[in-house]
Amino acid sequence: MQEPDDAYIIKSNPIALRCKAMPAMQIFFKCNGEWVHQNEHVSEESMDESTGLKVREVFINVTRQQVEDFHGPEDYWCQCVAWSHLGTSKSRKASVRIAYLRKNFEQDPQGREVPIEGMIVLHCRPPEGVPAAEVEWLKNEEPIDSQLDENIDTRADHNLIIRQARLSDSGNYTCMAANIVAKRRSLSATVIVYVNGGWSSWTEWSACNVRCGRGWQKRSRTCTNPAPLNGGAFCEGMSVQKITCTSLCPVDGSWEVWSEWSVCSPECEHLRIRECTAPPPRNGGKFCEGLSQESENCTDGLCIQGIENASDIALYSGLGAAVIAVAVLVVGVTLYRRSQSDYGVDVIDSSALTGGFQTFNFKTVRQGNSLLLNSSMQPDLTVSRTYSGPICLQDPLDKELMTESSLFNPLSDIKVKVQSSFMVSLGVSERAEYHSKTHSGTFPHGNTRGFNTIHPRNKTPYIQNLSSLPTRTELRTTGVFGHLGGRLVMPNTGVSLLIPHGAIPEENSWEIYMSINQGEASLQPDGSEVLLSPEVTCGPSDMVVTTPFALTIPHCADVSSEHWNIHLKKRTQQGKWEEVMSVEDESTSCYCLLDPFACHVLLDSFGTYALAGEPITDCAVKQLKVAVFGCMSCNSLDYNLRVYCVDNTPCAFQEVVSDERHQGGQLLEEPKLLHFKGNTFSLQISVLDIPPFLWRIKPFTACQEVPFSRVWCSNRQPLHCAFSLERYTPTTTQLSCKICIRQLKGHEQILQVQTSILESERETITFFAQEDNTFPAQTGPKAFKIPYSIRQRICATFDTPSAKGKDWQMLAQKNSINRNLSYFATQSSPSAVILNLWEARHQHDGDLDSLACALEEIGRTHTKLSNIPETQLEEPDFGYSRQNGL
Repeated sequence: MQEPDDAYIIKSNPIALRCKAMPAMQIFFKCNGEWVHQNEHVSEESMDESTGLKVREVFINVTRQQVEDFHGPEDYWCQCVAWSHLGTSKSRKASVRIAYLRKNFEQDPQGREVPIEGMIVLHCRPPEGVPAAEVEWLKNEEPIDSQLDENIDTRADHNLIIRQARLSDSGNYTCMAANIVAKRRSLSATVIVYVNGGWSSWTEWSACNVRCGRGWQKRSRTCTNPAPLNGGAFCEGMSVQKITCTSLCPVDGSWEVWSEWSVCSPECEHLRIRECTAPPPRNGGKFCEGLSQESENCTDGLCIQGIENASDIALYSGLGAAVIAVAVLVVGVTLYRRSQSDYGVDVIDSSALTGGFQTFNFKTVRQGNSLLLNSSMQPDLTVSRTYSGPICLQDPLDKELMTESSLFNPLSDIKVKVQSSFMVSLGVSERAEYHSKTHSGTFPHGNTRGFNTIHPRNKTPYIQNLSSLPTRTELRTTGVFGHLGGRLVMPNTGVSLLIPHGAIPEENSWEIYMSINQGEASLQPDGSEVLLSPEVTCGPSDMVVTTPFALTIPHCADVSSEHWNIHLKKRTQQGKWEEVMSVEDESTSCYCLLDPFACHVLLDSFGTYALAGEPITDCAVKQLKVAVFGCMSCNSLDYNLRVYCVDNTPCAFQEVVSDERHQGGQLLEEPKLLHFKGNTFSLQISVLDIPPFLWRIKPFTACQEVPFSRVWCSNRQPLHCAFSLERYTPTTTQLSCKICIRQLKGHEQILQVQTSILESERETITFFAQEDNTFPAQTGPKAFKIPYSIRQRICATFDTPSAKGKDWQMLAQKNSINRNLSYFATQSSPSAVILNLWEARHQHDGDLDSLACALEEIGRTHTKLSNIPETQLEEPDFGYSRQNGL
């Protein structure tokens, strides 16, 4: 009825073998051919209810020691034998074995790198064990079910087969072996499914790079179809192709010789002609200048055309006499009025809230009216003339300042009266004209007196002597560069140019220049765009580089992709501006990296570049630098304050300082940063906390307002408003007040003015806390922070694709370069271009720690560069310097 089953002894636990028979009188076990002692049997009897026959059941225990002590040709076995009156019956032999599972796999799966759609076979031979272990596969610690994925087969001799590899099949695979004793894990095998790069289609050929003569055209393609992935091979071949091209040169037209004079006409004239055919204009050349037809009198002036009748002569004579009579009368009346009158002025502010333009009425008074300065006497208002113009000025070069004119300093025959308590002012670029005749003692034009230069006490180390700053003509620099490259810097402007090593062919050298447009901006933004940077020109324009150079341009935008759409623009040879790219776009022609205060651009052609921004929301912010300058007026009791709001770029503020130097102005407080939002609200500038009984504002009130559009669309022209303060007594030598600059419903800044106006207390003070003392042109290895030998090793390491992804893409990521990586993929050495960009961003840093940390994070280096032993650092190619901590 029941035979003993095969059994396994786990660890030291005995097993029980059972046997049941009917009808049976005796049941005994025989193990390995020998009877088991009767005392080791346990017997049970029962009655079968259906037949009434006796059922006997017997079981024995087999221990681990018994099995280990048996040394036979086969496994330990047992069978039971039953007796009855009918005879005997034997059961099957049941084997008893000690169960185990060894620790080590006979074959661990091995990692593979396979191309996409290739076959993956991972072999696994589990450890030896009794009973034999069953195998299960894990991917990233999750069981694999081959029944749910037809692409995977795990049935063939414990191996894992993936018929067509997919990107999703990349991962860590583990072989699991288990039986009734234990479970064992193999070593994990990393499977990487890589994608080899493929070229995109070629772009169209570019236009010929020269307008005249022999030049070149180029086209490009990118390794993005598909892009290499997971260490796949980069595309083989060139990413850029160049061919020569020839452009027809424009030919300007030239005149043929004049023809012979024609026959004399009835009008006593003859003419001659010429044609623009020697040669005619071709290929866009200019047409001939001048007239194509010429006529002249052919009778030496003796030709008289007849008058129809004598009445015409009388008519013309009468009209001439009448004109002469009227002219004599007008001259006589004018001379009489001049001899009977003198001029005075009454200035009335009649547009306090009209956006900054006031109308002034000039009213004449009787000659000899010596009571005009008496406040109890009123001038004659019978005759008036009008003068219109603003009080706040825009261009510092146009300052025939109101503080030096009679508007702020009334003379003997002028009275100034203010009708409103609030003045709104706006800058203009031209001086206003006085449309009435002025007396030489009334409006002193051409005043040659200079301002007294005032040096306030040294409040902060930020301020500098203005006389040391360069003038406008100095905002241009040049340098000669060769194959070793170098750096060209415009000091104190934030503008620089990096020429990489190898960008210029060997045995060649170029004189490269860089300049900043200090005049009115030629870039007129379209629509809602505003100019965010200076216009920077680098050249020569016909120079060709083999590796992109890095141009750094400062900007005044509070960078945020949510609020700004910023574009890089270039001026064409025709003087027009065209968009090169948006800083957020993907492009293979150039690369823009936008930092908080500057934009680093990788380019392959020289020219004139600038940044323009289009605000996307009202939260777009321009960063303005606000500063206050002061100087004494021509009146010894007066002191002038001029408050500037300029774009927050070093070159814009340097221009203001240069202009103030010529005006005798002195910086009174460290400039501050104002965040000006594009929310259409205007800017207010006011003077606060003027010491009573010591100073007073004259003749206007202490608040001025500038419309939003005037500040937002300044196009780099510095905006300033002027205030005039008057001392009550000459003994007052100290001035303290506050200048509040704020945008309505926006940001506010306070400039604290505290200065002495006495020349004897003037001190030499500094302006820049960290003046840029960089040499304008640095050539060769000293221009770069990364030594050339280290640079070569980095490029050799990271330009090679890696199975673990530790290539130039990770180098870019660790240096905060996270977008438009397709641009670097088109370069012959992506790592070299990334390092050039790092050099441009860190030209003012003192050491290489940021790069060393990036390399250490990637795991390609085991020692920080700053910790290399000094004996090694003293080698020439390391450029070791204890001063800057490299």
